[in-house]
Amino acid sequence: MFCAIAVVLPLLLQSPEAAAKSAQQAPEAEKPVPEGLGPDEARSSIQLSSRWLVSNQHPDGSWGVGVMDSVQFDNFSVETYYDFQLAANGLAFCALASLEETPERRASLDKSLEWLLSTRLPKRGNNWDVDCTWPAVYGLQAMVVAGRDPRFAKPELKAKVEARGMEFYALLEHNQEPKGGWGYYEGPAVSKRPTWSTSFTTSAGLVAILGAQKLGWKTDPKVAARAAQYLEECKLPTGAYQYDHSIVPWVGGESINDVKGSLGRMQAANLALRRAGDKSITDERIRKALGNFFEDHKFLDVGRMRPIPHEAYYFVAAYFYFFGHCYCGQVINELPEAEREAWHQKLRAHVVKVQWKDGSSIDFPNMSCMQIAGTAFSILALQAGVSGKSPL
Repeated sequence: MFCAIAVVLPLLLQSPEAAAKSAQQAPEAEKPVPEGLGPDEARSSIQLSSRWLVSNQHPDGSWGVGVMDSVQFDNFSVETYYDFQLAANGLAFCALASLEETPERRASLDKSLEWLLSTRLPKRGNNWDVDCTWPAVYGLQAMVVAGRDPRFAKPELKAKVEARGMEFYALLEHNQEPKGGWGYYEGPAVSKRPTWSTSFTTSAGLVAILGAQKLGWKTDPKVAARAAQYLEECKLPTGAYQYDHSIVPWVGGESINDVKGSLGRMQAANLALRRAGDKSITDERIRKALGNFFEDHKFLDVGRMRPIPHEAYYFVAAYFYFFGHCYCGQVINELPEAEREAWHQKLRAHVVKVQWKDGSSIDFPNMSCMQIAGTAFSILALQAGVSGKSPL
């Protein structure tokens, strides 16, 4: 019942034209999954996805809406919806920036950057809602991508990119919880500095901060060190990472901390720690985590498009799907070059099989920001294997 309401109600609230467009964007029947796909199939998928992004961009350079457009989030703070929009826009910029340039893509990219540079900074929504972490992470990541892109190297623009990047970084530094991680809700104690975090948010934040450090931006090295230590303490002997930091983690049974519940987090955490210089993240550890990802992929499949977070087996949430595949694509490129294509072939099959016929992708239903983010994550996952380098 809830699922039916969640799907139908947003359509009832739309104009007839918008409802018709939504109906046209309905996903196709699930496609058979081949053992692997080559670069040409990935390029075709990327072409569709990029066309969708360009055609769905607003005139001001943004995507999506900063207001509630899904019944799943009707009790969240008003700020949350802008937070989600801004984070998704950061990802869309990263995705477009990774692609071979065309006049249409370049125009879209320039408009996107201008919006990211001029839109207001996110804020904490209320005493419980700290979803401003997501735009801080992916806003910073977008500025890092822009900062290393020679197309945006003119001194005045480069200075603006760094200044905005440091504003996003400052929000991350301010909201780093005492254990060293980042989360998006408040923890056991309500305080100015949040007291709860997750390993996957922390991984994404650390990747972005390490990128800023490589550009020579003036970040505090202790912030990255605390985040790396947090992830180190979330490691489990199985190769999984705890969902959130716990002195005595819940393991056994159908735990979210089981490998099957950690598939979407392991790749991002391994990538972040590898780039942070953690010697324990060996090629063999990365291979093992990738093997787990594909061997137990059915648990990500089952969780995708579930409207209630963590309702699937091992508490897998729908939104782990494209996040996990995006960072899977990046961490594959940490392995020796000769090994990468075989892993990318496996990854492509699971990204392309769920792409909608209009070119977009989504894993958590009925939210415009998740369609934007899912499409961007898909491009970033596939592009890592096509371009030969990691976009993030």
